[in-house]
Amino acid sequence: MVVKGKVVDDMTRCIHYHSELDIIAVKFACCGQYYPCYFCHQEAENHPAVRWSARHLHEKAVFCGVCRHEMTLKEYLQGTGACPSCRAKFNPGCRKHWHYYFDPSLLSCIR
Repeated sequence: MVVKGKVVDDMTRCIHYHSELDIIAVKFACCGQYYPCYFCHQEAENHPAVRWSARHLHEKAVFCGVCRHEMTLKEYLQGTGACPSCRAKFNPGCRKHWHYYFDPSLLSCIR
C-alpha cells in the first residue's frame, strides 16, 4: 500500500503526527489516496478533501501501519481503538480529528 505525504517511517507516521500510537493512514474519498493525516493531504493535493459519508460504511479506507491490514470504515470507527488484525493500539486523540475525514452522516450511524 502506498501512503503519500510527509511520511517519516514505514508505519505511516508523518511530520505532523509521529507518536508511538500514530500508526494509521486514511484513504481520502476525493482521490482514493492514503495519507497519514489531513494536513499531509492538504499539502500534497490541489483539491479540497472530501469526507466519507454513511453510504461508504463498508469501504476499506483505514490502513494499519504495523501489520498492513486494511480496515473498513465500520471496523475502524466501531473498533476498540486497536487494529483488529494485530491489536496494535491507535492514538485515541485521533477521534478529535474525525470531522476532517468522516461526514456527520457516517459518524451518526456508528454510534
